[in-house]
Amino acid sequence: MGLFLGVRLVGTLVLALVGHAGGRHPLTLLGRSWDSVWYLGIAVHGYGRLLHLRATVVSDLAFFPLYPALVRAVTALTPLGGIGAGLLVSWTAAAVAAAGIYAVGARLHGRAVGTVLVLLWGLLPHSVVLSMAYTEPVLTAFAAWSLYAVLTGNWVWAGTLAACAGLARPNGFAVAAAVLAAAGATVWRRRGRVSHRLWTGAALAPLGWTAYVLWVGLRSGDPLGGYFEVQRRWGSRFDLGEGSLDMVRRSLLHATKFAFPVTLVIVAVAVVLYALVLLERVPLPLSVYSGVLLLVVIGGSGFFESKPRFLLPAFPLLLPLARALVRTARARPWHATVVVAALAGLGYVYGAYLVVFGRAPL
Repeated sequence: MGLFLGVRLVGTLVLALVGHAGGRHPLTLLGRSWDSVWYLGIAVHGYGRLLHLRATVVSDLAFFPLYPALVRAVTALTPLGGIGAGLLVSWTAAAVAAAGIYAVGARLHGRAVGTVLVLLWGLLPHSVVLSMAYTEPVLTAFAAWSLYAVLTGNWVWAGTLAACAGLARPNGFAVAAAVLAAAGATVWRRRGRVSHRLWTGAALAPLGWTAYVLWVGLRSGDPLGGYFEVQRRWGSRFDLGEGSLDMVRRSLLHATKFAFPVTLVIVAVAVVLYALVLLERVPLPLSVYSGVLLLVVIGGSGFFESKPRFLLPAFPLLLPLARALVRTARARPWHATVVVAALAGLGYVYGAYLVVFGRAPL
């Protein structure tokens, strides 16, 4: 935990220095950048905001409710304002997520791998989001501990935490998919001789995501399709990768944003890492969880530069790298130090660039 807090504190200081040099206030950058404005608005005023964007009308119903609800609760119980409450929720969730990621890594491969797994997660190019008023820390916190509960056979906890993850973000259903896949495999392996707790956990897992999607549909007048229409107006839909391929084609021909090639490289690396996850036979729930998140990124259209942020909760993709880095550290400590230093430099500088100077949605 100390290691994670240290690397994120340094990243936040780098962002503050770059922001100051660019004439931007650090708290504004951390608490009111891009989607943060929408979430904090929901926390204060509830749902109902509409915005004319690109010849269409978009709605705040696209943003899931758990994070705004937590922010609202903090503002009600403390003297903090919206930005302070949003950052407190995000920072606390990031710490809880780091503890969960360590627990998963340590259970599978020992304490050293668990520690390095947290370190790599905290140094990702988009890890700057972990210090901002965004929802990825909340999703990752519930996801990590839900997956840990599956690995330890605590099915009710796994289902409950998966339901909460489903209320955090649209891709939170990946956690429910992992719980259901693990439950199904367990039922098959034991030929149906399982505890009622497994059935309870499996039933709870998809409730959060399903409940919000249905609520938005009912509010929009189309119970099954209303939420997806809201997302379509934002430009987000699942089209088997057609939109992503078109963006790649157009950006390669007319590339004007530095963030695009970096995004392309990150997504490609994620695909390679997932292949390694499968080759190393990472436990089923972790494979399913990472695979669903990756499928959403590759198969979904929308803001292309945001795709690495959508992959931030997919920490199991880092397991092969964590194991390799531990082996390197034991054989050649200096080489491992250089690798970590390079990752830190890339993550800090690129994260600050995205928040302070990047014009594409984070």
